[in-house]
Amino acid sequence: MILLEPREQPSRLLAVLSPVVAIALMLFAGAIMLAAMGQPPLQALYVYFFQPVHELWFYLVRPEERAMWIYTPSEVLVKAIPLALIGAGLTICFRANVWNIGAAGQYTLGAIFGGAAALYGPEGSPWLTLPLYLAAGAFGGLLWAAIPALLRTRFNANEILVSLMLTYVATLLLDWLVRGPWKSPTSFGFPVSADFTDSYLLPVLVQGTRLHLGLILAIVIAVALALMMARTLRGFRVRVIGAAPRAGAFAGFSQSGTIWFVLLLSGGLAGLAGAIEVSATIGKLQPEISASYGFTAIIVAFLGRLNPAGALLGALILAISYIGGENAQILLKLPKNVTGIFQGMLLFFLLACDTLIRYRIRWTSASAGAA
Repeated sequence: MILLEPREQPSRLLAVLSPVVAIALMLFAGAIMLAAMGQPPLQALYVYFFQPVHELWFYLVRPEERAMWIYTPSEVLVKAIPLALIGAGLTICFRANVWNIGAAGQYTLGAIFGGAAALYGPEGSPWLTLPLYLAAGAFGGLLWAAIPALLRTRFNANEILVSLMLTYVATLLLDWLVRGPWKSPTSFGFPVSADFTDSYLLPVLVQGTRLHLGLILAIVIAVALALMMARTLRGFRVRVIGAAPRAGAFAGFSQSGTIWFVLLLSGGLAGLAGAIEVSATIGKLQPEISASYGFTAIIVAFLGRLNPAGALLGALILAISYIGGENAQILLKLPKNVTGIFQGMLLFFLLACDTLIRYRIRWTSASAGAA
């Protein structure tokens, strides 16, 4: 019989090794799944997870050979940018024991508000219009996150359900806009808005790729949030409220204020990610804007050990799975949904391994367990 026995102290070693073990278990379970689908497991895993890493490595350390790797390596970083921004915000939320599951909706509202600024805002130098555009996107996500914050602090509503349900409202709102009032008259019937002008497009960092300014913003924001959590009173308040709300109340820390802070922060970053993604990779609004990043970023937050800087690494790993999935569709003719299965397995094994940080497995006989 297997029992989970509480540890006297959380295991620091397992706290470090948990993501590594989870990734190894995901690869093992994935190999079994791929074999059951009639694919050679080692070849399929190489295409999914190792080919993008191999190409990204050469892209970064051997710039003279970048002409050979013009697409895949840069696309890994492009896909990591929104994941890192959303994941960094969610780490703050989760550390406060506030569960914002609606980042996908906040991402969508950020794209909508940013799109409104691009479609109806003034023209001018990008140095003036881009800050307006990005601020509008962050405000849209912040506004959408304010709804679960208000309902949680005022009526004690469950922020998980509220934020999640608002995701579908945001998706339908975007769909209505691009099929109705914001539909481009030159779209030939397709549900898209007019193209953004050049002054509302994020500049590219490496010519010939889609790698854009959002990469620098994501790194700066993640590092700043990590410093805030480690070195400031605000970060201390978030950690105390999340770990021991009663102790925080005795210390005079406001739980309602912390809930508002973390939800608005994570919502603003999700909205910023939506605005950046639409501006840098699409250039217009359409029904599909990769809002699933909001759900995938939950895995990013846990894979980064609920540390904003760690979310950068988690985002890179999940971005590799996205690019690997696209490679597998082309080279192995595998369905797109296999990528979601890999991501789900990673979250499952990660949460299972994290359980062992505070609990140890003890084997006992059936009679002893019943006693």
